[in-house]
Amino acid sequence: MLPHIKLFKKGMMNSKMKQFLIFLIVLNFSCNQEKKKKENTSKIQDQPNIILIMADDLGYGELSCYGSKIVNTPNLDKLASEGVKFTDFHSNGPVCSPTRAALMTGKYQQRTGVEGVITAKSHREVGLSLGEITLAEALKEQGYACGMYGKWHLGYGEEYNPIHQGFDTFTGFVSGNVDYHTHVDQEGFLDWWKENKINNEEGYTTDLITDYGVKYIKNNNSLKTGKPFFLYLSQEAPHAPIQGRNDKPVRFEGSGKMVRKVLKEEEPAIYKEMIEVMDEGIGKVMQTLKEEGLYENTIVVFCSDNGAAGKRGDNGVLRAAKASVYEGGHRVPGIISYPGKIKAGTINTTPIMTMDFLPTFIDFSGGNLAIENIDGVNLKNMLLKEEAIPERDLFWSFANRRAVRSGKWKFVSHLKKEERVNELYNLETDLPEKVNLAKEQPELVAVMLEKLLTWEEEVRAGVTSVSK
Repeated sequence: MLPHIKLFKKGMMNSKMKQFLIFLIVLNFSCNQEKKKKENTSKIQDQPNIILIMADDLGYGELSCYGSKIVNTPNLDKLASEGVKFTDFHSNGPVCSPTRAALMTGKYQQRTGVEGVITAKSHREVGLSLGEITLAEALKEQGYACGMYGKWHLGYGEEYNPIHQGFDTFTGFVSGNVDYHTHVDQEGFLDWWKENKINNEEGYTTDLITDYGVKYIKNNNSLKTGKPFFLYLSQEAPHAPIQGRNDKPVRFEGSGKMVRKVLKEEEPAIYKEMIEVMDEGIGKVMQTLKEEGLYENTIVVFCSDNGAAGKRGDNGVLRAAKASVYEGGHRVPGIISYPGKIKAGTINTTPIMTMDFLPTFIDFSGGNLAIENIDGVNLKNMLLKEEAIPERDLFWSFANRRAVRSGKWKFVSHLKKEERVNELYNLETDLPEKVNLAKEQPELVAVMLEKLLTWEEEVRAGVTSVSK
């Protein structure tokens, strides 16, 4: 064979070897990429997405799964049937801001100074201290994207905006309530923000919050981004003003006064619609999770910030309403779903509170709790393994009203005609708190009062209240 033919054949062999080596390199790279992808997917699966939906002024008896014969809430009913429904869930406060402060910090709100409502009229210069470590900030440390849409109510000033408190994105309002259509607050100020700037848009508040939530899920799909997310959907419904999707505005910029009032005979139907529209939106959120392939790796929580307001709402058999420390003021619906992890159709009778979410979510995220004075307890093992949490006393304080829960006993202390009145109820036999046993149990009253005084001294030590 001629020399140049041998060289050609040798070159052909080298070319084939080179192609084979390239094939091996590509194969090895693909295997490594697939391995990394599986590792990332495994990490994402270890860190569930978390969606927290909080209703505003929703009473204990206002969902059909909690006994309502008037309001139809098929999506929340389904959420409860797919997870756990709590029958002894409590908001930290009987009004808005305190409960939200407890949610964000995992502490009794008294430790943060947010004991009462941060009002549009009197508290526009105060808010939740930036020194507090919020739930969003804690989850960001674990690699979570954090988004919030809806009601903040923890500071009107730009410096207290959610994007300065751990959230990457925020659209919504910072006051206690806005006109559902014009988004004007109680003092006549336009209150619809995008991040930390006023930027109004058309739309019914409930629907806007839902739509933003759906978009957020699609844009932050953890299977695509490689990053889990925490989504806080803070609904306004069914808080006043009582307005349906197609109702006219009641407030306009420049004046917080109502330009029209809903007729009493019209109010029940509109109020019912407000809750049902919120439920409809929750259905859209759940459907989006399924379409995006995120349903099984997302914890969804639903609760209310306090009981129903006045006689407008329905607190079931519970006594009193919003602003009260009787059960009607703070015992509210509470539902948690985590498909395949939490046993479907579970009914849980453990007394738990809003502040318990922070330590629970941090544990689910894989983080270690290193925040001082945390009062909430971790519910993870209770949810996944149905293990009991340690027994504890629970406390409420608002205005001149105080309460402590210890097991089956509920102690209430309040002012009546400038005199302190002490009451004692056995919630096992008297959930409506009708039979005051204080005179029959003076020793127990003394014990409960001492617990209350000791707790108040501890949580208020060195703290200045920013609201009343």
